[in-house]
Amino acid sequence: MKALILMVEDEADLAATLEYNLKQEGFLVRPARNGQDALLGAAQSPLPDLVLLDLMLPDLSGTEVCRRLRQSEATRDIPIIMLTAMADEVDRIVGFELGADDYVTKPYSKRELMLRITAVLRRSETRSKKKAGGCIQFGVLKFDLDAPSVTVAEQPIELTALEFRLILELFNARGRVQTRDHLLETVWGHSPSMETRTVDTHVKRLRQKLLSAGAYIETVRGVGYRFRREAAESNP
Repeated sequence: MKALILMVEDEADLAATLEYNLKQEGFLVRPARNGQDALLGAAQSPLPDLVLLDLMLPDLSGTEVCRRLRQSEATRDIPIIMLTAMADEVDRIVGFELGADDYVTKPYSKRELMLRITAVLRRSETRSKKKAGGCIQFGVLKFDLDAPSVTVAEQPIELTALEFRLILELFNARGRVQTRDHLLETVWGHSPSMETRTVDTHVKRLRQKLLSAGAYIETVRGVGYRFRREAAESNP
């Protein structure tokens, strides 16, 4: 079946071009011109497979729309790609912290955007297939892949969708070093040539949130990060 994309864009000319390009690529499109329409469109049946969300909207900001979508039981798992003219890394980090899956800066090429959409949809489909994965216990750290959720020593830890993907990527490769470029490509879906400081920022926050389990994520200087092979290992 064709993927349904909720396209949230308030600029009429840009919206028309974007809708045309999406349909040319075989996607179904549900347009929305402001934040309130976006929230209604995201909850409408059938649910969209992905949200293209402009950051600058006339009523609610794109970040506020993202926050509300992630808070709602019905829409929290829908992938979100943010579109914005702002290129500052702080803006990207805020978007990711709120649960955005990717971030595309205007002006963007049609090919780049379509590749990003395809990559995010593919990751979302993979997560859906693995959803009935049960629980994994590693030392004081416990993953519930069905929720999804994380606890440390039975204490619930609130993670964003991106942080959950990041820790799972590291955990699934435990004992092996994951480079920053690799993490950017697999977790964020970005080209390895993009800024790698974003990875360091997220790993730092992830460690802080994981409390004592943060020590399971080790830094390999000049290369990247590694999740311990055994929970009882001590830091090198």
